Amino acid sequence: MYVGRIVAIGRTRAGRNAALYRVSSRSFPNRRAVENAGCIAVVPRAGHEGDVQKNPYIAYHCLRIARDLAVATNGSHTDPIAEKIAAGTPPRDALAQTLLALDYEKDDYRTPRIAAVVPLAGDTGWLAIVRADALVVKEVPLAAGRATWLATYEANDVRDSQSTDFDAADAAAAARFAIDGGELGKLTHPVTSAAALATGGAFALATFSVEAPEPGPAR
Repeated sequence: MYVGRIVAIGRTRAGRNAALYRVSSRSFPNRRAVENAGCIAVVPRAGHEGDVQKNPYIAYHCLRIARDLAVATNGSHTDPIAEKIAAGTPPRDALAQTLLALDYEKDDYRTPRIAAVVPLAGDTGWLAIVRADALVVKEVPLAAGRATWLATYEANDVRDSQSTDFDAADAAAAARFAIDGGELGKLTHPVTSAAALATGGAFALATFSVEAPEPGPAR
């Protein structure tokens, strides 16, 4: 099943909280996630930089740390959500205010904006989405060995059924899990992913990208 972009929050069997983000794409698969100054960004692969001129929504920060919380989203709303949280706004309010202000993406698919926030320590995270027909922001309980996910298409609401067994030894394994682990591994057109995993009193970050062919000559 194709569901587009995915955010997830979960807790490993050892009790470490995690935020996951995955790009699944049919239209713009030539992208990768890169870490830069404590953030993770989705950018075009070498040779495909011109894709941002075709669709301005395909490059953005997808994961940032704000205070003791990790924020993962599918677009430019990552930064304002993280900045509001850093300034002291509660996560629920930061999500609701930002998504309401920016609304869904004005592309051909009216792509929803999705977001996830998880604390370094704590038993509750948040999942949120703004679609053309709704704004949803929900608290989600964190349970050891489970992750709850939300996507831009098909799975575009916060539902108990959108959960999966989850575990990861480190941030790199968490990022890989977003591509091929549990129920997420059954979803099609994976491109790249990012993860934040609570590790030693802070969040460790990691990325993973599906192999892609070398770009051909420009034409």
